[in-house]
This record gives sequence, C-alpha cells and structure tokens, in this order.
Amino acid sequence: MSQSAAPYASPLFAPLRQWLDMLPPHPDQRALSRLAERYPVFAASGQRIRFSPPYADGRAYEERIWETGNVETRSDNWHDFFNGLVWLTFPKSKATINAAHVAAPPAQGSARGSARDALTHFDECGIVVLATRPELLELLRSFCWKTLFVDRRSDVIAAMRFVVFGHATYHSLLAPFFGLTAKSVLYVVEDDCLRLSAGPLTAMLDARLAADLAAGVYSRPRDFQPLPLLGIPGVVAANECADYYDDTRQFRAGRRCAGNAVTRS
Repeated sequence: MSQSAAPYASPLFAPLRQWLDMLPPHPDQRALSRLAERYPVFAASGQRIRFSPPYADGRAYEERIWETGNVETRSDNWHDFFNGLVWLTFPKSKATINAAHVAAPPAQGSARGSARDALTHFDECGIVVLATRPELLELLRSFCWKTLFVDRRSDVIAAMRFVVFGHATYHSLLAPFFGLTAKSVLYVVEDDCLRLSAGPLTAMLDARLAADLAAGVYSRPRDFQPLPLLGIPGVVAANECADYYDDTRQFRAGRRCAGNAVTRS
C-alpha cells in the first residue's frame, strides 16, 4: 500500500495531531528540535530532552538520553521523527522507559532480558485500549474479533478508544500493511474519560502508564495483548464488511493473555 497524499489521515494519529499540525508533512529533525524548545519535556534524570543528530562517540543510546537529554534523531527519518513526537506526547512514560533501560542489568550477549524486551515492545508498538464496558475488553483478550468488531461494532465506536503509543506503529500507519499488529494495554475507564479531548486524554494516560511501567506491571512481552490494527472501525474501509474478519491470517484465535488483566481507573 503506497503512502497516502494525506499521510496523517488515519484516525489513529489523533494523539499526535496537535504536533503534526505545527510541522511540515515530512520528517524534519530541526523542526522537531524547535518544537521541543517551545514545549520542554524532561528525562527522569532531570535532563531536558533535545532531539540531536546522531553521534559517533560510541555512547549507548539510552544512556545518552539519561545523562545528557539528547535523543539521537536522524534527519528525514520517519521512525525517529515519530519517536520525538511520542516524547512530546507521553513524556512521563517515555522517561520511565528510558530510566528502566538504564537501570536494567547489562545485557548478556544479544539477550536484553524479559523486562527490557517488554519495554522495547511497548515503546515500539504499544497502544492503549480504553473501554467503559469491561466485556468489550474481555472480547479483545479472548481474540473474539468478529464478535467484538462486527456484532458489537456500535458499542466499540461508542464505548472504546484506541490510543497509539509506539513510534514504530505510527511509522507503519503511513502505509498500513496486512496483519499490522500492536501490543495493547487495556484500561476500563469512566464515561467522562472518553469525552476528553486529545490533550487531556493523553496527559491522563501518560501518568497512568508511567506509574504502571515503573511498578513493573508489564514485565514480559506476552503481558501485552495483540491487537490487529486494521480491524479497528474507521482505520480501513474494508473492515466495514463483516467478511473482512473471517480472514484468520490476520484475525487469529490466539492465546488468552494471562498477564494483561483488564484494569480499572
């Protein structure tokens, strides 16, 4: 699927909309840096976050952020561009992830350990799913895709919200591909939460996510619930047809995720 002439047309870009409207429609490290000067955010170490070109001094990526606040950001690179925007949108959660990476024991060979793997999975591909009706989240956890997205479609539209966190997922949404899947955290919320505008909603989620991540609630990659993003109503026109959800290559009957309990606000 080719990139749309309107690259941010997907409703899943809503959390970043306030920033995207201030920026050119392409990755621009300098424009991102100027935005960070106007709207400062900080690492857990207290260092002010800045988006800097890559360095060649051999210092590790996460340690550099902790020690100096510099987030290495390649010019004209979508992946890094969205990473910067997620820092601006979810600064507490990003700072918590950075602090946890720095505090983790050194990797043994190529193995980072389960906790660091979980953080990386969510950092790259995370999404928060909110619902005022717990049974909708239970359908998602049980991989009951057609029941959720067809039989309960009107309830999904009225009583659920899908808030993308992962910067790699934002990159993929520029040209969404068959089978695109995110790693989800599930929260039961009150009706008032779903009525919040994007800014207050992401601020509330940022504080809650940061607390959960700091507490080690998600310590294994399998603690996150897989979610096929193209099944969410409104993301692709094809999912208006009920038969769309019969394709088990994308909507598989998977394991029930024991670690990702539906948590309440």
